Amino acid sequence: LFCFRIYEEGKQSIPEQPYLFETDVEICLVGGSCKSPIERFWNGNHMIYVLQKARHNEESDPLEESKPDDAIYASELLPKESSGLVALSVRRAKQLISLYTMAQNPNMTHLNISELVVLPPLWIRCDGSDPEHTCWLGAEPLKAGNGITGINFYVVTCDGPTADKTCFANLEELKTAHKMKHHSSVVMTKGFAQYELIRATAIEDTIVESESNIYVDITWNTVDKILETPPLISAATLNITLESGDPRSPVYQLYRELQFLLALAEGLKTGVTEWPESLESESTVERVQEFLTDLKKKLGGYCVSGNSNETEKIKCDTAAVDSSIKSIFSERGDLDFAEQLWCKMKSVSSYQELIKCFTLIIKSLERGEIQPWIHQGSSSLLSKLIQQSYHGKIEAVSLSGITPIQMLLEIGLDKMKKDYVSFFIVKDRSCLLFQDYFISTSVDLQEQVHRVQKLHHMLEIMVSCTVLLQFKHENLFPLTQICMKYYKENPLNEKHVFQLPIRPALVKKFYQNDHPEIWKVEISSGHGQKEVKTTWQVSTNPPAEHMTSNSTGLFSDSTVNGSSEETMYFITMVKCSQVHFT
Repeated sequence: LFCFRIYEEGKQSIPEQPYLFETDVEICLVGGSCKSPIERFWNGNHMIYVLQKARHNEESDPLEESKPDDAIYASELLPKESSGLVALSVRRAKQLISLYTMAQNPNMTHLNISELVVLPPLWIRCDGSDPEHTCWLGAEPLKAGNGITGINFYVVTCDGPTADKTCFANLEELKTAHKMKHHSSVVMTKGFAQYELIRATAIEDTIVESESNIYVDITWNTVDKILETPPLISAATLNITLESGDPRSPVYQLYRELQFLLALAEGLKTGVTEWPESLESESTVERVQEFLTDLKKKLGGYCVSGNSNETEKIKCDTAAVDSSIKSIFSERGDLDFAEQLWCKMKSVSSYQELIKCFTLIIKSLERGEIQPWIHQGSSSLLSKLIQQSYHGKIEAVSLSGITPIQMLLEIGLDKMKKDYVSFFIVKDRSCLLFQDYFISTSVDLQEQVHRVQKLHHMLEIMVSCTVLLQFKHENLFPLTQICMKYYKENPLNEKHVFQLPIRPALVKKFYQNDHPEIWKVEISSGHGQKEVKTTWQVSTNPPAEHMTSNSTGLFSDSTVNGSSEETMYFITMVKCSQVHFT
């Protein structure tokens, strides 16, 4: 009855707090956007109960509303390193599974359940203290229409870590054991392997702390032997999580430029701007003065697009990196006056220096000493002043308060938008559909900056795949579309995993001689409701977050001949059995 009450509440919204059951058990509904703690070995996509050992003995009614200060949030069910053991004994877990099963059994009429409701699957964290080292017990109702016909039971056990491959199972023995247990004459096998790619291509002797990760998931039918390399006809998905700002990235200087843009946006919002420390021998004011002087002397006051030498260099040097990527590493060759000015002023070190720079520029415009060229479509205040100067008169601008910061932010935004457009729009024409969203000026400056951040994160992903995985245009094209679609609908999230279906041959050279992070075989028989599975898996990480070095029989040091060079694997088995009520 207690589970029914929790489920009814959960249908409205997933509760933020776990519920206490019989003083020693916490029950939580996990679903929606919350990551499932058992996703590695169970692929259901609906809400589940997760049970674990209670960390607080509370005397109050478990369904009574808790005070905010005493709240235990659902996220705490995913244990932190300092949270200690939160698993229940296997004996207690079996008792709870029995109670759950009886509550779902339509034949248990003495329980006086007026209306039988199909409850979400139940998963219980176990402490591994039994001889089999059980770390999870699970139960999932078998449904037929609105009724319940039986229960699927799951037992997840784990040993290791070990590098001793003699501890690994034999595939034929696994298949035979499955056939005997489930009385089946025919079984099917399915393989899964996960390889980490970014580590395999890391720069030697370089240690950079980062959340970035690129790995590939590969699945295939018909497994011939344990730890076999996936065949090239497999289905593969590239998973990319990338944190911007790696100093090794070819676009690191662009990242630093973006950081200054963010500092200006923050200053506009809060009134406090963090100015970068100048590393140049001459001041920003001196560089701007020289720039204006050059315009007056060499160009007769007219500014043409800059960096033609750099453009020629790009055209001639395509050996190291594909030219479509190379063009974004260096400054564009079509910079207008405002963009060249940003390049001179992006290292301005104080508010006073900023005012001096804009004073020089505005005076040159007022006197008609320069009539610089600017791109069409810019809505910045400086661009408006330049356009007015073509007619011999510009409006007065008070260089006080936030105005100078906003002027610099505007020209920086214009310049950086065109930097990203030169890659995403010119190189991938189909992405023109998204152009208005990412470079729109109809939203406020803060939102424009946020969208430029999204563009930069996408660029970092493309560059990483080009440099580390040697991706060409035909591979970058669908990845660009996936990223742009996500960022048109979601805020900036550098922890998001972008997924790209690929052919295994595209990345095989990076993993063919490497050890997998996860390798598993799934043996199955039966169909529909009567399908049963046995899974054998090795992984470099434990299969459950609650497993610790104190878990009995786990984390023993069993390396081969004392060698630490071999990959250490946890060995996990998932066994399934069924009970039918009718």
